[in-house]
Amino acid sequence: MAEKKFLLGNEVAGRAARAAGARAMYGYPITPASEIMHYWARETGSEAGQKDGLVFQQAEDEIGASFMLLGGVLAGTRAFTATAGPGHVLMQDAFSMAEAMRLPVVAYVMQRGGPSTSTVIYSQQEVTLACFGGNGNGFRVVYSPSTLQELFDYGIKSFNTAWKWRFPTFMLGDGYSAKMMGEVEVYSPAERGIEMVPTEPYLLGERRLTDLSRVMPSPEIEVRSDGGVEYVCLRNCLNLEEETLAVNTEIKAAWDRMAIEATEHELYGQDGARTVIVAHGLVAAAARSAIDSSGDAHGGTSLFRPITLNPFPAQALRRAVERAERIVVAESAYNQLGRLVKDALYGHSSVPIVEFFRPSFSILPDDLIDLLAGQLTS
Repeated sequence: MAEKKFLLGNEVAGRAARAAGARAMYGYPITPASEIMHYWARETGSEAGQKDGLVFQQAEDEIGASFMLLGGVLAGTRAFTATAGPGHVLMQDAFSMAEAMRLPVVAYVMQRGGPSTSTVIYSQQEVTLACFGGNGNGFRVVYSPSTLQELFDYGIKSFNTAWKWRFPTFMLGDGYSAKMMGEVEVYSPAERGIEMVPTEPYLLGERRLTDLSRVMPSPEIEVRSDGGVEYVCLRNCLNLEEETLAVNTEIKAAWDRMAIEATEHELYGQDGARTVIVAHGLVAAAARSAIDSSGDAHGGTSLFRPITLNPFPAQALRRAVERAERIVVAESAYNQLGRLVKDALYGHSSVPIVEFFRPSFSILPDDLIDLLAGQLTS
């Protein structure tokens, strides 16, 4: 039964994984994501967790945790990890392997500031890493929730996206959303009519509902039979350029089919406004407050929020700025969201872009109100 609770952001994420039916978490503690592990460890040791067969494994480091995650998924387990900053960097080899082999891993990333170890508090500086880490192809879905409630909602949805489309899926929080507390409605997906996509093993000799040859790139899979038992041989190390080209081409085709359905965005504020703010995460929440306070001032303002940073809602953004006189890109990073916006609009829009970049620094509603009024420079 759904109920409202006053919760820490990290616990909201942990509860989302539990509600989604996740059975295993593999991780290594790192601020500001550690309480997700704390929550899962408690659940694993609880009577209910033991009954449900929950698994928690703290690895020796993030490299080990991320490859344990891949192993859990290959065994057909709904599994996830949580990390931040340098830990996120260390997991890129495994995440790249998940892209290559179409493995539905889920990661909750609570961003922290850079460069390097830097601050453990807050930033939006892991957008590029989340979207295009590993080999840089970007075959990974990235959600950016802007409220505690959305941490729960998209924490659940991440698992369905991963297992439906067989792409690694990330939910980006940050140090503020991880550590703030607020009211969240906690519910079972079934209560909302959400059917969880079933998991299934990739490994040898296991019965599967899905034909893996229709999921994995053809050079990476070979099906053999021995004594009437089917064995699936998987590999991610390729020998020939032709094989690598085939793998990338097949993944890209599957990605393009997925992106049509999976891309999400939010429009908020006046239709046809002179100014369109583009922001994500908590900065988008600040933008909504700024728009509510400004009303019709400055010719009207609207917010375009990409909910999926990858795949990016490029066509929707182009439509949103058709009648705008200026675009304000606001982010707590240097040009990471900005780069996505410019790529989407290149050759499609000549509307001037105002860059409001504050790496590892909060952007408040008053900052945006002052910027719109010309009292604050970008």
